Amino acid sequence: MDTKTKILTAARLLFNDLGFSSVTIRMIALELQMSSGNLNYHFKTREDILEALYFEMVKEFDSRVDQLGVQEISFQTIKQDIRQSLKRMIDYRFFWTDLYNLLRLNKSIKAHFEAVYLKRVEGYEFLMRYLTDKGQLREFEFSTERKFLIERMIGFSNTWLYNSSIYEIEINDDYLDHQTDNLLSMLYPYLTEKGKLEYRKLRPDFFN
Repeated sequence: MDTKTKILTAARLLFNDLGFSSVTIRMIALELQMSSGNLNYHFKTREDILEALYFEMVKEFDSRVDQLGVQEISFQTIKQDIRQSLKRMIDYRFFWTDLYNLLRLNKSIKAHFEAVYLKRVEGYEFLMRYLTDKGQLREFEFSTERKFLIERMIGFSNTWLYNSSIYEIEINDDYLDHQTDNLLSMLYPYLTEKGKLEYRKLRPDFFN
């Protein structure tokens, strides 16, 4: 592991534990047993580290969006993708628990985050068209119904870790599975009988 990667890893763990605003360059340097000057050679400011960590985090998200339409889609693959995304968020949870303030600190992050929002909307639009074409998702009853559903799903994705932090909920595999099911289940009221039958295969215990 090179020095730059070590710095980012140590900073991410400290930010997760203490919050971005509570961690200084000196604290990161002490964690790595290096001088602040040596760390400054790689990152001039704490905000530079924040930016590097953000783009490290979203690299995987961007890659998965680019793969839309390449792989077969099923409720199982949708669930796996949701869980993988939520797990990635846990690894960088400091960002999501202080989302509003951190977006204000860095223009590059804010611009990318806004662009990603549009990609996420496009991704959900693609998914819903796919499920509709397969006869698993019903036609929406009014023009903005799909938009409202997409906004709810993205809003949940952005805030579930923040809410977990507020209520001091332990983040473990069971909770991750629970939140994955919560997000996926938002589709359920809009499914056709065919879609509900496929969905229930994921959680046969839940419907018994």
